[in-house]
Amino acid sequence: MIKQIRYFQAVVRCKNFTEAAEVCYISQSAISQQIQALERELGVKLLRREKRKFSLTPAGEYFYRKSLAFIDDFELVCQETARIEHGEEKKLRISYLKHYAGRELQLAIADFTVKYPAIGIQITNGTHEDLYDFLRMGQSDIVINDQRRALSEAYVNYKLTTCHLYIEVAARNVIAELSSVTTDVMKNMPCILISSREQQANEQEYYRDVIGFSNDFIFADSLEEAHLMVVSNKGFMPVEFTAKPKHQGTTVRFVPLLRDGRQINRDYYAFWRVGNDVNPNEEFAAMLKEKFMQVDEFENEK
Repeated sequence: MIKQIRYFQAVVRCKNFTEAAEVCYISQSAISQQIQALERELGVKLLRREKRKFSLTPAGEYFYRKSLAFIDDFELVCQETARIEHGEEKKLRISYLKHYAGRELQLAIADFTVKYPAIGIQITNGTHEDLYDFLRMGQSDIVINDQRRALSEAYVNYKLTTCHLYIEVAARNVIAELSSVTTDVMKNMPCILISSREQQANEQEYYRDVIGFSNDFIFADSLEEAHLMVVSNKGFMPVEFTAKPKHQGTTVRFVPLLRDGRQINRDYYAFWRVGNDVNPNEEFAAMLKEKFMQVDEFENEK
């Protein structure tokens, strides 16, 4: 019933079944069936359905208000129960790339914390080299990183997905009208990278020597700052998607980046030390991979 209540809350919060289904990554028919099952369990009608619209019944309004506090209390009770049973709280330390902008990690963590309420989650981010150092020095249990070096037998190398490389550029820039670009086309426009000051040289070297940009490079401290720089037409930013982006927006465009007539791809992995089985690293990685697959399928169906 907990999952059904979450679906009901999503429908009320989103104000329609279609958007709620997207947020929950299930079909519209499935979320409708789950709410109908919840109504049967409670023996009351929560929603008053009128063609493509709905409204809350008085019972539905009451249940929604009370369910918000109930779900919060339920999660706290689960966490405290597990803490009492196991003593000191266990932690799963997860690190991911600064430029990652997807929702897959958020969704996987949400599922993981429901299944393992006794395990706390600690999140950090950084550049590729930052994450490698976190893992090497034992500061992270699992890192979500792109593959830039040969895979090492000292680590579990769990492939998550293959991403396609695009450039994010201001919609008003003439390049936004092109169907695809190469690094040569972009050579006179600054390339925006997200990096700490300490790792700027490493990031610049990778994008110059491996991806092939001969541009001037400018740096942002965060993804939000980089987006604002793009919107201000200060340069372009390399970005990746598992599926072709459907929503281009009014301020930016995403243009495929090609090499030798093919779009450049990059592989992403979950890495953790071999023998580090204190936390369920592999199970979390499997959850994350499933989210990447679901998002990919969902975007391709649109």
